[in-house]
Amino acid sequence: MKFKSNALQHAVKFALATTTAGLFMSGSVMAAEADQSEKTKVNKNVEKIAVVGTRSAPRSIGDSPVPIDIIGGEELGKSGNTDMLELLKGAIPSLNVHSMPISDAASLVRPANLRGLPSDSTLILLNGKRRHRASVIAFLGGGINDGAQGADISVIPSIALKQVEVLRDGAAAQYGSDAIAGVMNFVLKDASEGGSLEVRKGQYYEGDGDTTQVSGNIGLPFTDNGFANLSFQYKTSDATSRSVQRPDAAALAAAGVQGIAPLTQVWGAPEVNDDISIFGNVGLELTNDSEFYMFGNYSERDVRGGFYYRNPTTRPGVYGGTIRDVNGTNMRRPGDDNPEGQKAWDAATPTVLVGSLDGYDQQLACPLVELQANGAPDQAAIDSLTAANCFAFNETIPGGFTPNFGGNITDTSLTIGTKGEFTGGYLEGAFYDLSGTVGFNESRYFIYDTLNASLGLDSPRDFSPGKYTQLEKNFNFDLSKGFDFGLAYDLNVAGGLEWHEETFTVTSGDVASFTAGPYTDQGFGIGSNGFPGFKPSDAGEYTRRNYAAYVDVEAPFTEDFLMGLALRYEDYDSFGSTTNYKLTAQYHVTEDLNIRGSISSGFRAPTVGQANVSNVQTNLSSGVLVDSALLPPTNPIAILKGGTELQPEESNSYTFGAVYTMGDLFFTVDYYNIKVDDRISQSEKIELSQADKDVLDAAGVPNVQSLAQVSFFTNDFDTTTQGIDLVANYSADLLNGSSTFSLAYNWNETEVTRSSDITGAFKVSRLENDLPNHRATLSWAQQWESFSAFTRLNYFGEYQGVHVDYDATAKTADAAVTLDAEVTYFVNDSISLSVGAQNLLDQDAEELDFTAAPNNNWGGKYYETSPFGINGGFYYVKATYTF
Repeated sequence: MKFKSNALQHAVKFALATTTAGLFMSGSVMAAEADQSEKTKVNKNVEKIAVVGTRSAPRSIGDSPVPIDIIGGEELGKSGNTDMLELLKGAIPSLNVHSMPISDAASLVRPANLRGLPSDSTLILLNGKRRHRASVIAFLGGGINDGAQGADISVIPSIALKQVEVLRDGAAAQYGSDAIAGVMNFVLKDASEGGSLEVRKGQYYEGDGDTTQVSGNIGLPFTDNGFANLSFQYKTSDATSRSVQRPDAAALAAAGVQGIAPLTQVWGAPEVNDDISIFGNVGLELTNDSEFYMFGNYSERDVRGGFYYRNPTTRPGVYGGTIRDVNGTNMRRPGDDNPEGQKAWDAATPTVLVGSLDGYDQQLACPLVELQANGAPDQAAIDSLTAANCFAFNETIPGGFTPNFGGNITDTSLTIGTKGEFTGGYLEGAFYDLSGTVGFNESRYFIYDTLNASLGLDSPRDFSPGKYTQLEKNFNFDLSKGFDFGLAYDLNVAGGLEWHEETFTVTSGDVASFTAGPYTDQGFGIGSNGFPGFKPSDAGEYTRRNYAAYVDVEAPFTEDFLMGLALRYEDYDSFGSTTNYKLTAQYHVTEDLNIRGSISSGFRAPTVGQANVSNVQTNLSSGVLVDSALLPPTNPIAILKGGTELQPEESNSYTFGAVYTMGDLFFTVDYYNIKVDDRISQSEKIELSQADKDVLDAAGVPNVQSLAQVSFFTNDFDTTTQGIDLVANYSADLLNGSSTFSLAYNWNETEVTRSSDITGAFKVSRLENDLPNHRATLSWAQQWESFSAFTRLNYFGEYQGVHVDYDATAKTADAAVTLDAEVTYFVNDSISLSVGAQNLLDQDAEELDFTAAPNNNWGGKYYETSPFGINGGFYYVKATYTF
């Protein structure tokens, strides 16, 4: 491990911020946790109760036959990060989240990985109801998330939450598809009075990434028998840069090329503007035996981040490369043969792509613009183009360009239901829950500072390439009833029905983003460069429906021995049906020690988006920037390359563990083993032949001649993931106050047990090695009358450092430790001031090592796969007002 030389400087800066927090926040609306001082002393030993993981009555996490974590809303608030993903990563060692710079749509909605599996292998619930997926599919998902389509957790503000329940166990038999790795249940606050307001301001030690967040929560009575709990969060954050100038851009600037930006390619966090989330939770007692509930959200944000630099001498379809043959009498153009033979092309002088305003037949009459020895184009030849009625983008954009990719993300949902107890007939004493949910997520894409080269000099620079939307509808009916069979307690029998409809829609972009302009036949690329727009032929609405029935039995054979069995049948109108089971058991060996375990099967249905989406993306292949088309797996070219109609993933998993309690010490350890067959992911990028391009051209795929590769979603490999989760908590009265210590450790290992050539050896390596095998956190929360403090050490084991998805950059990166801290002063019963830092000692991510790939033409400083990000230390101040 190594620390930056200026770490002490930033520690001093942290201390100074503590003394100036009051001045910084004066005049702001302030919020506090002052009332938590006495509450913490009184309630520190209260058992944590979870709803997730059982159809019986809620139970404490110590009495659960499966491992469950509960993170309270107060703990989530003790972090400088304002992103829910980062908050959870700090509390759950088996959860990993990457920064995802320059990752297409994955930069807009970042995927998260529980127990080493992709984001869509974890089911997300809100108040126990299935949460809809995001419309974003992670086309560039950093190996493990390639092609994943999970829910957007980042829209959920911590101030709205009562607690988060994390079930670390396969639960498809209980909850359906996606619960292979586990389940996260976000429980909204339900108070009918009180509330809080909070203002938070911070930035990275590097002086960028300024973040401002204002959030609030209020509980209101809803008649005399109900509540309405409302929360909001508004946030903005500036972009960050952890970049160096690309060598190719620096060389062009040295050669006198104008318009080269100081940093032509930026690696860092995107800019986020107007990030607003509103959540509501309503409950009303209808009778003594029934209640009505309703909850939902509206969220929206604008995101804008960097993309790859377009070199003004080599970018195909815009600037060119080797365009003319040795005599300058022939050109590389769509459909042209090569009459001089390959040797002529190989010996050709690199030239700039020049177009004729008089049309295809006059292109060879345009001046030949050669690249000089220093790499710059011949400026005299560039200056002669206008007189010849010709053009090159080197005239108008001489320094090249770097598109900015962004999007507007809108997320909304509404759940309405009623639950209660039957008071007569055969079902007397049975509990019911009837609900309907609708969830909608839209990602409208934008790309800035680029062009549609086929439109020539008339091309706009900004485009809207189109949008994806995800619409889901759920209807659930659940029953639960206890039966007296002479066991220690009632045997609980639960059952239910579910109907689910999922619709994925592709909407075409503005015409300029996809149209083939008048200069297409002269070799200029079609569509907005970097992210061509969706054509009307790409647009469509794709729907799938499924229904499910389940039964769930929990039997307490003795006061010390509990067993449970769940069966679930699910039928899809696309690929058919599946039946899954789960068997759990728990045995109290002594009053302080119990052992627990489960064995289950599971599945994850391919999403409608994965089965139907197509897209053109820019990525690096062997260090070279190329365009790659993602095709539906049933596309003729995909079938030719090995694609087939997608089928569900199937899993088998088991866990075995123990819970030990002694006074104020609570300790759990669990081993897990998850086998997943026919995993769905994006295939390796497959090189295209000219014959392949001709077939794609005939099928209407845009800009075919500039495409170098294709990929598609496929059920192409199997994995086995195993690991150990260890959690320990201890509370005591120390240092004249109340202390709580928490230790959490995760060992996780994934092995690819079957794969084919379309998976690719490097992707196998990424699946097995990108995430650290060892992660741990050690936290200490201290409470006094007027102060509280929270510190957390985070350990990240060795991992595979990878940059730009290029195998030549891969290396084993060192383990690292980061430190988070927060100190709070309670001004009075309502107002508190806090100062804190994430990565307090400014631990650097692993620096890039280009020994195997010395030509670093990508401008990065750190490996993207750093498990704690690439931005370094972040400090903040916070004020809270509680009422």
